[in-house]
Amino acid sequence: MKLLKTLCASACVLAFSAVHADVTIGAVLPLTGPASGLGIPSKNAMALWPKTIGGEKINVVILDDATDPTTGAKNARRLVVENKADLIIGSVATPVALAMAAVALETKTPHFALSPVELPPGNDAWTFRLTNSNAVMAHALVKHMKSQGVKTVGFIGYNDTYGESWLKELRAATTAAGIKVGAVERFARADTSVTAQVLRITADTPDAVFVVASGSGAAMPQLALAERGYKGKVYQSQSAATRDLMRIGGKVVEGTFVVSGPAVAPEQLPASHPSKSVALSFVQAYEEQYGANSRNLFASDNFGIPLLLEKAIPQALKTAKPGTPEFRAALKAAIESVGPIPVPQGVLKFSPTDHWGFQPDGGVVLKVVNGDWKVEP
Repeated sequence: MKLLKTLCASACVLAFSAVHADVTIGAVLPLTGPASGLGIPSKNAMALWPKTIGGEKINVVILDDATDPTTGAKNARRLVVENKADLIIGSVATPVALAMAAVALETKTPHFALSPVELPPGNDAWTFRLTNSNAVMAHALVKHMKSQGVKTVGFIGYNDTYGESWLKELRAATTAAGIKVGAVERFARADTSVTAQVLRITADTPDAVFVVASGSGAAMPQLALAERGYKGKVYQSQSAATRDLMRIGGKVVEGTFVVSGPAVAPEQLPASHPSKSVALSFVQAYEEQYGANSRNLFASDNFGIPLLLEKAIPQALKTAKPGTPEFRAALKAAIESVGPIPVPQGVLKFSPTDHWGFQPDGGVVLKVVNGDWKVEP
């Protein structure tokens, strides 16, 4: 009888363990290569994650994509096949996120993209964007341009999916606002000079120039514009919302306008802003760990993930156990139904037909003033 009780107790423990298996989350980030300035802060934010989410222990595996789409896809597949990842995250670099989305679709694994990757209808069935779309950012950007009296704007941006996506959204938003897009120039992420492109842009004498680049690379076109004596307004995309812009650009970037999510300067948000509280929590936790003024939107995107999973994981566990295709499907369905959830960059509300989540009015425009950010009215 005693042996029977022992066996029953052991069976109960094993059954409980089976139901409550650890959740594995795999991340693919550019820790080296041209986009490492974005990937490293994103990795730093994951170090601030709780050890358990939704009552379950979380195993996190982080791999370097080296800002290379082929490497990113290979690592995403490795996480799913070898590590049995229930969720994959990445990349901050848009071309890599695009490659990862294909793996997510093929393997039916929920995927949190940390860049505004554009995907054909249906190809994003398993991909959710954890950053504001370029359309959301363009809404705030062009609204500000119009308030500043901008009539013509030149464009210089990356010659990849991120740059082309931004150009498409810029043209759509400026057309609606009656602003003309003039000269359009492109450059590669690894380029060290854009002199020729800037010469063509300045020859067009636009009221403003919009730069689409990331991290320290965002300063290069602006420095070249200053060297050519350009005196108009300069706008930058959300990928430039880091202090690398000021560190590299120095006095030249004073007065620059940068479109961003709200997490970069939450202290300046009105008390009524739905993301103010959680964005302040992000800033406090991140800067306590990594130093004053280390905050950035790439870290904030990753910081908000546990807030979403706190609701989604328990819901998925009602259907299946982690490490199985059934759990991945249940987690996807849960992510599509648990919003709205305030995160540092806005309010997320996914649905089966909307894997962007953020609303059109989620962007803010920052101005570089005395080497710091100032939220524009």
